[in-house]
Amino acid sequence: MMTGSVLDILIYVFDRYMLEAPPQVPEREELARDLERAGFGRANVERALDWLTELAFGQQRPALPPTARDGAAPRGVRVFADSELLRLSSQCRGLLLTLERARVITPQQREIVIERMLALEADEPDTEQLKWVVLMVLSSQPGSELAVERLGGLVADVRTHAPH
Repeated sequence: MMTGSVLDILIYVFDRYMLEAPPQVPEREELARDLERAGFGRANVERALDWLTELAFGQQRPALPPTARDGAAPRGVRVFADSELLRLSSQCRGLLLTLERARVITPQQREIVIERMLALEADEPDTEQLKWVVLMVLSSQPGSELAVERLGGLVADVRTHAPH
């Protein structure tokens, strides 16, 4: 029996349910039973479902004020807190900046991604995990199809290494 990390469970849920249009995600109790039948440990299943619930509620927060007008590149710089610097490698922070500059993610989505990355409680989150979290954040938001498509290329090479 495998226990599976929270991220393993999230990737499984994403692959199994989120890629359909529209996504066919069962209710929490049914999903928990499906995941346990698939061999995931109860404690991590609960943590993964909490993570997804918090992601869903994260979409309801107010939008960040616009930092640029007329589509110009934002001039603001995201300063990371010490706790974020400890948990997010320079590679992860660099990838976030790249995705934001390429307009794959918005500043608000970046904040959700940072929060969700820290909530994974992985020892050393890496850029592969970050790509999955960005994909999950984008796919949970309406109107992000183009961004998801752009990111799909980044994750395609990850998928070959993803646990099943």
